[in-house]
Amino acid sequence: MRFELTEDQRDLASALEGLLASSDTAGIARAWADGDHDPGSKLGARLQDMGLNDLATEASPVELCIAFEALGRYAVPGPWVETAAYLPTAFGRNLGDTWATVAVPPHVPYALDADIVAEVYIAVDGRLHKASAHDAVASVDRARRLCPVTPLEPVEHTDLDAAFDLAVLAVSAQLLGAGERLLADSVTYAKQRKQFGREIGSYQAIKHQLADVRIALDFARPLILGAALTIAGPDGPRDVSAAKVAVSDAAYLASRVALQVHGAIGYTQEFDLSLWITKVRALVGAWGTPAYHRGRVLDALVSTRSTDGG
Repeated sequence: MRFELTEDQRDLASALEGLLASSDTAGIARAWADGDHDPGSKLGARLQDMGLNDLATEASPVELCIAFEALGRYAVPGPWVETAAYLPTAFGRNLGDTWATVAVPPHVPYALDADIVAEVYIAVDGRLHKASAHDAVASVDRARRLCPVTPLEPVEHTDLDAAFDLAVLAVSAQLLGAGERLLADSVTYAKQRKQFGREIGSYQAIKHQLADVRIALDFARPLILGAALTIAGPDGPRDVSAAKVAVSDAAYLASRVALQVHGAIGYTQEFDLSLWITKVRALVGAWGTPAYHRGRVLDALVSTRSTDGG
């Protein structure tokens, strides 16, 4: 199957690219990690003005993937998956300009940024509840503040399974964007860094590693777009999980190769590369571990084979 974005979808991608490329998103992510949320909130307001919070209810999952890939490419902090994907689907409406977050144990045991948002929820025993937040715990990604929460009174909601799948798809798109950024930065660095009188990108060993990342990301992208088209159907959960598995592996490979290509500088917290490396590591396990999603794919395939009499 060949995927081609429509003109409107390409315009959305271009508009997001223009906004985020002109913003100091690395600085915003660092400020967010240090507890200064003002720059991130201002950027968030501009993204909300562009309709990011409306995509789950008023656009297709493809547009949602386009937006979240851009968020991942620029390491934009904040509870976007919760505010723009899970909760709008759970409530059947967008949240307006409100920041909100949710915990969905066991796959999402903590609520992201629960100490700074207006509304906090938790999904337990098939019901969505309001929740109270406690002190944040550390994450490998310093821009992700993870808060334990306690359930309070239940609230009305729609299909929480559909909300979970859309959130998984959004995280998958974020991982794709982060992987693409890591690859782009690695290629740029490989063309600039010289060793033994030659750009390191001219060595076959470096070329092969970068090519492996390119292939992995290219294989993950159609799985994400395919899942965006089938998410509402009977194969949606399987396709979403397959996309999450593939892009998690691809983005993690991108982070490992980026670290190797950059050498010692890649290990330093002061170098911006660390923002994407740590984010990838955090998102690989977010909204379901790779083991969980592989299990969902396996269960779906076994169920299909049993139904077909195989």
